[in-house]
Amino acid sequence: MRKHRRFVTLVIGALSLLPIVLSAQNSLPRGEDVIDHPAVGEGLSLHNLFQSNMVLQRDKPIRIRGWATAGEKVTVSFADQEQTAKAGDDRSWQVEFPALPASSESRELRVKGNDKTLVLENILIGDVWLLSGQSNMEHPLSRVEDGDLEIAAANFPEIRILTVPAANGPEEKRDFPRIHEWSGWFSRHFRKGDWDVCNPEIVRELSAIGFVFARRIHHVTQVPIGIIDVSRGGTTVESWTPDSVLREIGTPEVDAWLTQWDEKVAAFDAKKDLEERVRKHHEWEANMKKQEREIPKNRTVPTDLRPGPAMDQNRPGNCYASMVAPIAGFPVKGAIWHQGFNNALQDNGHVMYASIFPKMIEAWRKAFDDPKMPFGIISLCTAGAPQTLDNYVESMANEGVYIRAVQYETFRKMAEAGDEKIGFASSYDMRRSWYHPGLKVPVGERIARWALATEYEQKIPWKPPVLEEMKVEDGRIVLTFNVQVNGLRDWPIEGFAIAGEDRRFQPARAEHLETGKDDRNRPKLDRHTLVLTSPLVSQPIHFRYAWGRNPMANVTINDARYGRAPLPTLRSDDWKVSEIPVELGEEMQHRQKMGQLRKMLKEDDLKRRLFEARALIDQQNEADSGQ
Repeated sequence: MRKHRRFVTLVIGALSLLPIVLSAQNSLPRGEDVIDHPAVGEGLSLHNLFQSNMVLQRDKPIRIRGWATAGEKVTVSFADQEQTAKAGDDRSWQVEFPALPASSESRELRVKGNDKTLVLENILIGDVWLLSGQSNMEHPLSRVEDGDLEIAAANFPEIRILTVPAANGPEEKRDFPRIHEWSGWFSRHFRKGDWDVCNPEIVRELSAIGFVFARRIHHVTQVPIGIIDVSRGGTTVESWTPDSVLREIGTPEVDAWLTQWDEKVAAFDAKKDLEERVRKHHEWEANMKKQEREIPKNRTVPTDLRPGPAMDQNRPGNCYASMVAPIAGFPVKGAIWHQGFNNALQDNGHVMYASIFPKMIEAWRKAFDDPKMPFGIISLCTAGAPQTLDNYVESMANEGVYIRAVQYETFRKMAEAGDEKIGFASSYDMRRSWYHPGLKVPVGERIARWALATEYEQKIPWKPPVLEEMKVEDGRIVLTFNVQVNGLRDWPIEGFAIAGEDRRFQPARAEHLETGKDDRNRPKLDRHTLVLTSPLVSQPIHFRYAWGRNPMANVTINDARYGRAPLPTLRSDDWKVSEIPVELGEEMQHRQKMGQLRKMLKEDDLKRRLFEARALIDQQNEADSGQ
């Protein structure tokens, strides 16, 4: 009862401060970041990971770290135990406590130095999960479909939330600041770097996928859950990978990309950049005066020297150095990942992605001292116009689909190599045209299935269908899966395309393999096997499935008891996007190539639709003549 009263007091106190916090956010300087606590404090201080309301990882050694005066003795008390350390010449210190089981008991941590004592309260022991990727992982609960229902019910005192602020630069940071960070996208400040108790007001700004994931795991396990969000919009996979790891990969694509960035950084001249901006400002000002338009008071002659590409968030290694390195070494349960949009903007970006992504996962596991750290991959989401039979082939010319396929291939190869801690969930069936699709709640539930099944011993199916065999025979392609498959809700099967040597894909008719007749002369069907055909592809050699950024595809496991996991984006060929149906020159820019390809493929769609129309007319004429 005493514990309950204390919690109620804490919640009421926090809610009473909420109007003050919101008022303070509104009064912050527009467009500027305001630091509440620096990354490295003066005198005796803790790393900013360690705060009141945090969750510490259960069943792993508990490491507490911070700074003090060089040589200062630091005594840390926690869970009826005490550890001491002496600050080094760089002022850093660390102590380690033995692992503890999960506990909802609110604990206190004390850090005592020569003349100062720090006290943290309301600390729980449970599981800590990392969220990372770009804006579709970052996308807040308040901006998704049914987010309002989730927010209204989000009173979970044993779920705790920390969002790491964005930072830049290639040097690995030791810590992150606690900060009111300005968002140009939302034109407002967000408070980042603080551990918060989950409630309806706090959760509004949390990753929708991350919250649903945490909520579902907490519901099932009743274990305290900590969420650390290190996602960041507009970022690439190479920016989340340590620079040293990237330079050891050695593929032509990765080496060329690193060289391009190195040259860009070396060539940047801050003074010349300023001079150019000043020149453009004066040109703009003269044009405004010429048009007799008023010059806004906030538009002044530039005077600042900008850091240039060295500090770009997508410089290879930068997000890792600035957002992952500061929390490296902190024991966690696992990570979930949702990213790929920006790599899809690169010419044949999937080729480089395939080289980097497994190395990034390996590097993260090393950073958190756990070579078997669970890592769940959520495939790239949908964007753009829905794929239909009218634009079917044209929609296949999209680098994002190739990224999605690489993400599944990374999972498949790691799993087949014996990695039992790698997970995967498709998101392409949450079809929306905006590149921030609002169907995030089902995606969070889907990746939670993987975690519950593999990390929490729940008998919950999560795996997608697996292609076991492909045969090319008699003008058709025959695919056999490890489970029975069908169109969602038993609708006709959609989503397959086939091509011959000419590399011209056409949508395929997909039917279950007929193996004979039953005693009533009805066809016997092998629902593990699909047969793909097309009257426009007489000799198919390859297939693709769900090959569109917003794909027309509906194949799932043919049993609702198994979660209806969709068949992942698949292909049997290794053709690049710029090689279908013909290879375009390397001198063309990526956007030009895609435009040219779509124009050619649009013609293929039109030819097919005309063919189908003529066939329908011929069929009707035959029917009429037979009457």
